[in-house]
Formats: sequence, structure tokens, C-alpha cells
Amino acid sequence: MTSPSRSCRFPFPCALLVIGCLSSGLGSSSAGETEWPQFRGPTGQGLSQAANVPIQWNATEGVAWKVELPGKGWSSPVLSKGRLYLTSAETDAGGGDVTLHALCLDSTDGHVLWDTEVLHPDPSQVAAMHRKNSPASATPIVTSDRVFVHFGHMGTAALDLTGKVVWRQTELPYPPTHGNGGSPVLVGDALIFSADGQKDPCVVALDAATGAVRWKTARNSPAKKQFSFSTPLAIEVGGVKEIISPGSGFVGAYAPADGHELWRVGYGEGYSVVPRPVYAHGLLFLGSGFDHPSFYAINPEGATGDATATHVAWSLNKGAPLTPSAVVVGDEVYFVSDTGIATCAAASTGEVFWNERLGGNFSASPIAVDGRIYFQNETGVGYVVKAGKTYELLATNDLGERSLASPAVADGALYIRTESHLWKIGH
Repeated sequence: MTSPSRSCRFPFPCALLVIGCLSSGLGSSSAGETEWPQFRGPTGQGLSQAANVPIQWNATEGVAWKVELPGKGWSSPVLSKGRLYLTSAETDAGGGDVTLHALCLDSTDGHVLWDTEVLHPDPSQVAAMHRKNSPASATPIVTSDRVFVHFGHMGTAALDLTGKVVWRQTELPYPPTHGNGGSPVLVGDALIFSADGQKDPCVVALDAATGAVRWKTARNSPAKKQFSFSTPLAIEVGGVKEIISPGSGFVGAYAPADGHELWRVGYGEGYSVVPRPVYAHGLLFLGSGFDHPSFYAINPEGATGDATATHVAWSLNKGAPLTPSAVVVGDEVYFVSDTGIATCAAASTGEVFWNERLGGNFSASPIAVDGRIYFQNETGVGYVVKAGKTYELLATNDLGERSLASPAVADGALYIRTESHLWKIGH
């Protein structure tokens, strides 16, 4: 782990003025919402209590501001106390060296408050990259006094809210496939993430105050292809906290204190698993990855050891997502396949109420707010669907720019990252 140093820039913005959780220090959901502190919001499950969130927009209408972002990245924006945080990979003029950055923007007008160089990885670490990935794809976490940024095999860091690096952890390298992707979760004073590379996949916990390794638990996966990209979710079952972390071949539950495996449910040779689990109605909802995805509902209550034969409540194959996570609203679970088939099913039984094809392909995870589901496709088209057992499309909204990141939500606004810009949709 290297000692902290500071490299902070304050570039002039280019703005077009015309958008209850287990993790310590993160905002909880309440009536009205101004905080979106981690991947998929306050609970990490795509749910928002925000009011007056826009339904219709396009590239020129309903846009509060649009700002060009430096570098490249697919980390999703997070929001706290009127400030937006994300990460970016910037390449020097010669096209060789890449530096990894954390950025902070003012949510009122999009101007950049600070841009800190966090890591300067060896070029070999960023050479192999999937066409849908970037060196800066993991979403930050913001608390009352820290921003945690994660770059997979290249390292992890904590910054204070002025952009000063507090610590760096670069002593956990592993051979990636297609780069990195999964985001961390903050549980108490531990920062936990999966490190599922080409070989020796594991789950890791760092001390959030220092960056020191707390524990490292081997996956012991039976799958032939070991790499995956999922983000863990912290849940509570029978008064006991569990870290749910899907990987290749199985989803595992881990004890946050020491990382020992509590139980697992297998799904064969599933690999390159991306969706973050969601937890509702006593069930976990998650995808099994490539090559033949299934969508599972798993009951963690009483699970121990290998619970594959006893704790799968139901599963579906049609329309199962490879990349987007699901969202649960009321008694229904909603998800969209990478090829654009949206599904609404009963959370408790898996009974399908509707399958509808939206346009295009999907990577971003949907969000739910005020009885609506927001889906964003890879070409920047957003679909707003009414939550319910009957399909009703409320709006189709085209920003006209490639988009793989998941949106952030606050009262009266959506924050959407596209290939070159960050947009505030709203007023």
C-alpha cells in the first residue's frame, strides 16, 4: 500500500446550460431524496424515493446542463450534498500512459470542483480491455467524509471530500480478463469487493480507514472460466449480516467480519457474472452469467454449505440479463436482457406477467422511482415504463450518445453518464 500524495486539478468547465442501508456512512432512503451514494443508490438496489423525477427528455429538451468529461470511463455517477463523484481514465497526448482520476462536480451547474490523479498504472495493466469496458468502470462510494474509488486489479484508494488522497492500495494485483468492472460495497468500516480474474478469484475486504487488507477469501470455484465482474450486496438474514457476492459458477455468502464462506448456490459453468444482486421478500434475485444466463430467486434463510438443491425458490431463462441488475417494486421484480427484452414477474413465484422488447441493447441497470421503471439502452435511449402487471410505456427519450453507465437520481433530476458527457435531466 503506497503513501498518499496529492495531484489535484481544477479545470474550467464546459457546461451547456439548457438533469435504509447496511453500509456505514451512506445515506438512507426517505421521502424525497438528495443522496445517491453508491452504485444503484442508497440501498444498492436501484430504488429511489425522489420526487418530481422527469419522465420525458431528449438531447435538447428537459436538459438542465450537459458537461463534457475528461478522459473515458463507465463508472456511474454518485451524489452527496450537492456534489457528484465519478472516475475517469485519461490518456497522455502520445496515446501511451494512462492515469486514473477521481472527479467531483457541482450538481447545480456541472462545473468541475476538483480532478485528482489517483493512480498511474503500468501500461500493461490497461492493455487488454473489452469493447464495453474502460479502465474506470467501477462506481465510487461517497460517505460523510470520504470518497472510495476502485480500479480493480490496478488498485483502490480513498480521498477526502476536497480531493486529497488519504490512502492507496495497489498490492492486490491479479490477471484480469476484459479489464475490471465490479464496484465495492462499504459494510461498517470494511470496503469489500470481488477480485475475480483469470485465476485464483477471491473476495477481499480492506480497512476503510487505512486501506490495509482485512481478509481475503478464495472463491474455490468449480467453473472453467473464473472471471466475473459483480458488485457485492450486504443483507441481513435472521439478524446476521451477510455479504452476497456472485462469481463464476456460484453465488456465495460471506461473513463481513472475517470473510469465511457461509453458504453457496451453484449455477453450473456460468461466468463473466455482472449483475448486482437485489434482496426483497426474503429472496435474492441475480443472474448466472454467460453463456446461457438464468435469472434466479434464492432464499438465504437457513442456508449453509452448498445450498443449491434446497434454497433455489425459482428460476427463469427467457429474458435473463447478462449485464443489467434487476429491481423490485412492490410484489414484482423487473429486469431487462442485454438484447432488450424487459420482463415483469412475481417476486415470490416467478410467474411472468409480461415480456416486452424495448429497442436496442442494454448494459445499464434499471432504477425505480415513483411507480416507474427507468431503463437506459446502450445508444442513450431511455425508456420509462409504468410499474405494474400490465405493460405501459410512458416515454422514450433519446440523448443520441452511447451510454453504458447506470443513472443517479435525486429530487427533480436524473444524472446520466454517456460516452463523453454527464447530463442533468431536469430543471
